[in-house]
Amino acid sequence: MKNEKLLAPSILSANFANLSQDIRYTELAGADIIHCDIMDGQFVPNLSFGPLVVSAVNKITELPLDVHLMIKNPENLIPAFVDAGADFISVHQEEVVHLNRVLESIKAFNVKAGVVLNPATPLNTLNEIFEIADFILIMSVNPGFGGQSFIEQSLNKIKKLNEIRQKNNYNFLIEVDGGVNSQNIKKISDAGCNIFVAGSSIFSTGNIAAATAELKNNI
Repeated sequence: MKNEKLLAPSILSANFANLSQDIRYTELAGADIIHCDIMDGQFVPNLSFGPLVVSAVNKITELPLDVHLMIKNPENLIPAFVDAGADFISVHQEEVVHLNRVLESIKAFNVKAGVVLNPATPLNTLNEIFEIADFILIMSVNPGFGGQSFIEQSLNKIKKLNEIRQKNNYNFLIEVDGGVNSQNIKKISDAGCNIFVAGSSIFSTGNIAAATAELKNNI
C-alpha cells in the first residue's frame, strides 16, 4: 500500500461545461482518482462546489472520488459527501478541534479518512493521529486558489513525513496537492508521495490526455 503511486486530477481546473469529457480524457490516460476541492468562501477565500456536483461526478466516472474539505465545520457535511459518493474525505487540521472524533466518524462510513496540513502547519501537530489516519495530505501551496507554484520547502516536509511513516511502520498514504507538474512530480515521488493531485497542469493544457499520461509516466 505504501508503494502505491496514484494520480488524482483535480476537477477544480476542469471545464465544467464539458466536465464529463474532461474526466473521460484523464481516465483513458491512466488517472487513478478524481480529486474534488470543496471551498466555502470562509475557510478559504473562494467558493467551489458541494455535494450535488460530487454526486454528478460520481455518475460520470467509475474512479474513486477524493473529497478535500476546505470548509468551516466540515464534520457537519461529512454524511452529505458520503451520500454523494466520496471514497476519500480529508479535513484540515487547522479547522477541526476534535480531529480524532472526526476521523473516526469518516471511517465509520467505510470511507478513507485523511488530514490536511497547510504549508505553515508542522507535522508534529499530527503525532496523536498518525495511527488513525488513512492518508495525510500535504498542501504544497496555500489553499484556496488553483494554478499556484509549488512551495519548494514542501519537499522536506514530505520527506520527513515519509521518515516518520517508515520508522514507526504507519500505514497512511502521503498525498500532495499544489503546483504539481511534469517538472517536479518525480522529485515529489522520490520524497515519498503516494497520491499526486494535479489540476492546471492537466486541465489548462491543450491536451488533457497527453498531460495526464506524462504526469503518470513521470511518477
